Amino acid sequence: MVKALLNKGYCLLNSTRKLDFLAPLLLRLYLVPIFWMAGTTKIDGFDNIVQWFGNDNWGLGLPFPYILAILAVGAEVIGAIALLLGLGVRLMAVPLMFTMFIAMTSVHGQYGWQAIADANAPFANERVEASVEKKEVIISILQEHGNYEWLTSSGNITILNNGIEFAATYFIMLLALFFIGGGRYVSLDYWFKRSFISVT
Repeated sequence: MVKALLNKGYCLLNSTRKLDFLAPLLLRLYLVPIFWMAGTTKIDGFDNIVQWFGNDNWGLGLPFPYILAILAVGAEVIGAIALLLGLGVRLMAVPLMFTMFIAMTSVHGQYGWQAIADANAPFANERVEASVEKKEVIISILQEHGNYEWLTSSGNITILNNGIEFAATYFIMLLALFFIGGGRYVSLDYWFKRSFISVT
């Protein structure tokens, strides 16, 4: 009886594999606007990005800032298009993961984990804990001197911590795509593989 139920449950669970293309498709579609916006924003302010990459005082102090800016823009814009089409997904995941790794280590790492400051969340550091008082001061100033209801009608006042949380999440999503690929049916990789590559 128990064995029969387990077998039935396993067969039912296994039948969902017909829809296994949805996971990589949704990962890809989630990441497309993120990298497209990041890349096109860098194009619009390319000179400022180069200066920020290279400046030791107020920037990242990276070597070869012009080349790195071009590589970052290329990875993000071309990567977004590749993810949308499902073309070269495993290959394009590599430079995008590298970009996220650089973002985590050079831009966000000094601020800890949290992207949004929340002293009640795990991994809250001193910077995040200090934001509680600052947020209270900001709110009191806005309540006293501004139209607080209008100012918060689009959402609550939030302090950005700028930690590695988002970049790390994107890195993990890209790592998953690196291993599983673009998925079946709705990626060009799938159709090219079926048409041109014989797997033995």
